Amino acid sequence: MIKKEYSSFRDPAGFVFFKNGIPYRQINYEYKEHYDYFKKSGLYQELSHKGYIIPFMEVNQHGKEYYKIIQSEKIDFISYPYEWCFSQYKEAALLTLKIQKEALLKGMTLKDASAYNIQFQNNKPIHIDTLSFEKLSIQKPWTAYQQFCQHFLAPLALMAFVDPRLNNLMCNYIDGIPLDLAGCLLPKFKSWGVFVNIHLNNLFSNNYKDLKKPHLNIQNMSLQKHLILIDGLYHTIKNLKLKKKKTEWGEYYSNTNYDTQSFKIKEKIISDILLKFPPKSMLWDFGANNGYFTRIATRYNLKAIAFDIDRTAVEENYSFCQQSNLNFPLPLILDLTNPSPGIGWNNNERPALFKRSKPDIIMALALIHHLVISKNLSFDYVASCFSQLSENLIIEFISKKDSQVQKLLFNKEDIFTHYTEDNFEKDFLKYYSSYKKYHISGTERIIYFFQK
Repeated sequence: MIKKEYSSFRDPAGFVFFKNGIPYRQINYEYKEHYDYFKKSGLYQELSHKGYIIPFMEVNQHGKEYYKIIQSEKIDFISYPYEWCFSQYKEAALLTLKIQKEALLKGMTLKDASAYNIQFQNNKPIHIDTLSFEKLSIQKPWTAYQQFCQHFLAPLALMAFVDPRLNNLMCNYIDGIPLDLAGCLLPKFKSWGVFVNIHLNNLFSNNYKDLKKPHLNIQNMSLQKHLILIDGLYHTIKNLKLKKKKTEWGEYYSNTNYDTQSFKIKEKIISDILLKFPPKSMLWDFGANNGYFTRIATRYNLKAIAFDIDRTAVEENYSFCQQSNLNFPLPLILDLTNPSPGIGWNNNERPALFKRSKPDIIMALALIHHLVISKNLSFDYVASCFSQLSENLIIEFISKKDSQVQKLLFNKEDIFTHYTEDNFEKDFLKYYSSYKKYHISGTERIIYFFQK
């Protein structure tokens, strides 16, 4: 009995399922005409050659209950739009429009334009829904236009013109940010494309809701008009830019209490520990900042995810990876004290972060003092959380004498009597069976390598 992937229940054309960790997709007979044309037209070959769509191969066909079974390449880590920085979101939107333009030129169209159809593989956006394509019906408008505006244009415009944190709204609105809400928040005359596709679009949509007669589809939507629409959206999104804004940790490595020698010592310690793990091991780095230490993992062919709460740092990390053509680390936005929850139907349609996969190693450098002193978490709570995620932990302990800890305590009463090296070791050893410790000379910092 094939068990559907929980996020794959909406499309009657087929569904995703996993077998031995490998992703497959069942294609139902009702999608046969569109699938055959997708292959025959050369669209699949064109998109896969350009790296726009996830490659697949047919492994079974003409079953009693299905037309085809295809096997797809596995995505290393599933991420969601509310975890992307602005540049990642923008690249995902532009890719969707490139795909729609290619489809139009081959006589097809995207029947949906969900941001969840895009994932990041090797730090590049890629479309993963093979069943999103259907044959183009001349004169029929783009049925996914409204969805594209809600899933891509509205979040990006809100991030660019209001606040980059507003892509968090996608966590509340799984079907995309409602255009009436986006219209209330967005300035009207910052961008002509935003004005037309959000403000006017919302106005006309609301007017049609008040009519007794159903809204008639726009007629005579020729191929040329389709292409003009896509080019206009592409131009609008391409021109969206994030306001430069200083953040608390965006320039962290420009103002640390490491001297050059101690910084090199820390780098050598991390390198020696990571060298112990086999290639392709998965590393999750919490509090990765701009990814400097996370990128050490890429030297040893480890798959690393760089999480940080600071959007400027994540932007910088993603930009560096793009410019250096690095497949890893994948930078993502995360508040570790409030990680992405499960959302959608039964809270499983888009799984919570900690349920999507399990890392082989966790790294948490220069983070423990923030969790304990800024967020009032105990060593025990932190150790329990990390130990449930992975059997291996690289963590940096920073004493109260350290200048960064002193900054956190400057305007607070020091009620953290438990914050000592001995208590740190004792609480973490409740969950791990062994450890090694490495003092970083010239600092009040220690690297610990815990194992179960």
